[in-house]
Amino acid sequence: MSHAGALRSDVLLGFSRSPRRIPPRWFHDARGSELSERITRLPEYYPAAAEREILRERAAAIASATAARTLVEIGSGSSEKTGLLIDALGSPLTYVPVDISESALTGAAHALLARNPGLTVHAVLADFQNGLVLPAAPGPRLICFLGSTVGNLLPAERAAFLLSVRAALQPGDALLLGTDLVKDEATLMAAYDDGQGVTAAFNKNVLSVINRELGADFDPADFDHVAHWDAGRERIELRLRARRAVTARIPGAGLTVALRSGEEICTEVSAKFRREGLRSELAAAWLDPVLMWTDALDRYAITLAVPVPA
Repeated sequence: MSHAGALRSDVLLGFSRSPRRIPPRWFHDARGSELSERITRLPEYYPAAAEREILRERAAAIASATAARTLVEIGSGSSEKTGLLIDALGSPLTYVPVDISESALTGAAHALLARNPGLTVHAVLADFQNGLVLPAAPGPRLICFLGSTVGNLLPAERAAFLLSVRAALQPGDALLLGTDLVKDEATLMAAYDDGQGVTAAFNKNVLSVINRELGADFDPADFDHVAHWDAGRERIELRLRARRAVTARIPGAGLTVALRSGEEICTEVSAKFRREGLRSELAAAWLDPVLMWTDALDRYAITLAVPVPA
């Protein structure tokens, strides 16, 4: 399915549900990727700093444990943190960034090649939730899924994704998975509702994507950014709440959407993990978590998992 076709399908399905829902993969156009990078530099947004800390301290250990000759990064974005792994793995190395945003792929590839002229880059423009199909590349391969993006998937989606990764792994390959850990509500809420309003702009940008790609006429100013901690499910939920009754036309989807004042559109979930739960989810996908590292404050974890023989 084409990029526009996938968005059309998601909009038709998401706005037919109650509550309304737009999958978070549509955040990441060029503007969304820029805002995402700004979020990672906010003092409130601890996951990015914690993940960088672990990678700085453990990249050499990861390289030694995997001896990877191909580094695959799913949802690569700007590939900023990946540079730590590329440096540790050394040459020769093939880098395979996989992302839904062509602009993010192009920018990351140029930046990495400028810094690592001996690097071989095979960029893949794809949505990882539609199955993981990778180009032929030297092994062993290390598949990275960082940024706790796995937490943006609902439990059934997570299970399907992990099984698709397991299916792509050959003996000797490994998965490197970044996950945010459960912690106090105040710290979590500050990370997703920053004082500068960057997360709010990122959340509302999904409406701009729908406007541009499907000719819709949403006004982002008609919506408030809402972050909610669901303690029972242990996840943050991002929503857009209509400030007044809104009627929006989406010609590219053949749809008119009527929202009541106060009605919400769910745009993202961000699950927080406990170690035992994470190990159970990996084991259910025939993946063995052989190593796990956390930052000094125990806020975030990076796990190295290998395929369990069938």
